[in-house]
Amino acid sequence: MASTPKQKKPEKVRPAGFPTRDQVMEFITSSDQPAGKREIAKAFGLKGQEKIALKALLKDMADEGLLDIGPARAFHKMGGVPKVTVLRIVDVDGTTLIATPERWEAEGQPAPRLRVIERGKRGALTIGDRILARTEEAGRGWVAHPMKKLAKASEELLGVVEAGEGGKLWLRPVDKRIRKDTPISDAGSATPGDLVLAEPVGRPPRISARVTDILGDPFAPRSFSLIAIHKHGIPHVFPERTEEEALTASELALHEDKREDLRHLPIVAIDPVDARDHDDAVWAAPDEDAANPGGYRAIVAIADVSYYVRPGSALDKEARKRGNSVYFPDLVVPMLPHQLSSDMCSLRAGQDRAAMACHLVIDASGKITSWRFARAIIRVAAVLAYEDAQAAIDGTKDNALLEPALKPLWACWKLLRKARDKRDPLALDLPERRVVLDDQGRIVSVAVRERLDAHMLIEDYMIAANVAAAKALEAKKAPVMYRVHEPPSREKLVALKDYLATFDIDFALGQVIKPSTFNHLIARVGEAEEKPQIMEQILRSQTQAYYSPQNMGHFGLALGSYAHFTSPIRRYADLLVHRALVGAHGLELPAPKGGVLPDRTALSADDYENMGRVGEMISQHERRAMEAERDTIDRYVAAYLAAHVGELVNARITGVQNFGFFATVEGLGGDGLVPVSTMGDERFYFDEAGRALEGVESGDRYTVGQHLQLRLAEADPINGSLRFELPDAPPQRPSFKKDRTRPGAKRGRPANIRHMGSKRGKHRR
Repeated sequence: MASTPKQKKPEKVRPAGFPTRDQVMEFITSSDQPAGKREIAKAFGLKGQEKIALKALLKDMADEGLLDIGPARAFHKMGGVPKVTVLRIVDVDGTTLIATPERWEAEGQPAPRLRVIERGKRGALTIGDRILARTEEAGRGWVAHPMKKLAKASEELLGVVEAGEGGKLWLRPVDKRIRKDTPISDAGSATPGDLVLAEPVGRPPRISARVTDILGDPFAPRSFSLIAIHKHGIPHVFPERTEEEALTASELALHEDKREDLRHLPIVAIDPVDARDHDDAVWAAPDEDAANPGGYRAIVAIADVSYYVRPGSALDKEARKRGNSVYFPDLVVPMLPHQLSSDMCSLRAGQDRAAMACHLVIDASGKITSWRFARAIIRVAAVLAYEDAQAAIDGTKDNALLEPALKPLWACWKLLRKARDKRDPLALDLPERRVVLDDQGRIVSVAVRERLDAHMLIEDYMIAANVAAAKALEAKKAPVMYRVHEPPSREKLVALKDYLATFDIDFALGQVIKPSTFNHLIARVGEAEEKPQIMEQILRSQTQAYYSPQNMGHFGLALGSYAHFTSPIRRYADLLVHRALVGAHGLELPAPKGGVLPDRTALSADDYENMGRVGEMISQHERRAMEAERDTIDRYVAAYLAAHVGELVNARITGVQNFGFFATVEGLGGDGLVPVSTMGDERFYFDEAGRALEGVESGDRYTVGQHLQLRLAEADPINGSLRFELPDAPPQRPSFKKDRTRPGAKRGRPANIRHMGSKRGKHRR
């Protein structure tokens, strides 16, 4: 039976001069501020009994379905959006951010999707952000004008349920920067030990948590990655339409007759042993041209992703929304569905694949004298692990491709290396941690990745192709999505100078700073014990690289023009560079039949107009991925070390603050704190300039770079944190087992610290 619509109540007798329903509605819909009862009464000059009558009128209008009430008790037109309200950004449509009201209680009506119109500083917002916004209807939809970005503290909470005294439940956060647990007011069906999502309830300081979703066992295989995915808001489920389009795209004809046929060449892909996809392959041979004596020809073949992911398609929108693939030790969150990322766009051995080929001519000095780009079809001769390729070159392992493929590649690379050495890019040899898991997802080991010539060979070929792509587009005056790395700021150079002074190393600020400046500095240090931490500090002095259509050069690589071309499976920036090359060099292919996918593969007008905005978005997404990957490694390291709590470990101090010092386990990584409160009864003073803690009575000094043995007191896999103690310190209770009778207790500054030193040389971790 159909429901009967609500009947309008007869108009009650109101005081003289009292506003009509229409006047109240007009004020609410036109107000630029939240329109609550107080604001409405003030606007119409209502007092005393008139306010009581207004309250009754507003209730009647709400009962009749004319008004709804939103945040801060503000009224708005039913079915509409408050003029000023809190929104959450949930999606990206092209380059436009999409937001929905954080609270939407209109029964039977889906929450509206508002287009976010950014003003002023662009690129400040991304998916997952909360904003206070002014809204308005525009045509058939709504738009939002951000007024203020709101803090993430009031967003969804991610943590593990723990039982306290009297059966009270607490939410222990997975973010190690959050130092306090939250009482749970509504656990639903969650039980202690569950990893959950929760929403905050109440107002500070009486915030509690209501569990909204149970994610499972935080120690189960892949849970550490799941924590990072949820914590950082990484899109990890493809919409059904995107999956369907990926399947359609994967069945496209390769147009062999329209592509350059390179299947006769012994092209090889050299990748990590645990690589999930293979988007690049290389080939080299001596140049037979007499005009290039001692030179080589080389091909860097890259998966032709732009052929499958076309501008404006569902695939394109989802790829732009993600920005890049995210790689965890146990899984990958791909930028593209698996039908493409690990199948048709992955360069598998013995299978025909569409490729974008970069042809390079290299002279005997290692200079790239010419380049050419073509759409090609290739058949990879083999996919080799770095270790296997290196073993073949070193003569410790037989390989049939040694003579036809590997030796020419290495010979050509030596020329490229010669040119690289002359350019003298920044050379920081910092270790990379690798987590090894068994088939059940359990940790086998955490070790530092070995650095081989094979790694540097592929790196130099990729750099050569990236430079060629940027210059090939510049030659055509076509748009370029540059990979920009600006020189260090003066502020960071001053901090580096102060830091180096603690080692009696002089660093002149008046000189022109080049990458070679830092290389010479490292050479002066030699193999001294403090070399690793000095290289770390040099790294921290560098600016963060980003994507932009404005060319500012690449400081670290000492290059004037640089773009990313070599990984379009996992980076949206590379896909844009491929599209630009297609358009600028006339590489378009026939349109697909059926009209399901867009006809063109070249850079679209939308791509061109929004290059700046897209660069900002994908730079943000790259930083998000890096943080998620780093957090996950920290959790795996903590889980690996959890079995060694109470044991002594070899460590190195990485940072000193007034509340203690940070140290890392040598050869493994994972930062942990030694709180000064655990260092005995002696008083310590903090030397900021020297970045050290020194005992007042004993003179014991703890400074950055110092090697020492520490006892591992705590390893918490949930948030990836470690805590150490001095070997002779009395064992301390783990911090997350704190007294539940003091939920609001603050961890104050220890009383045995005396703060000394100037702020000028302060080191910020």
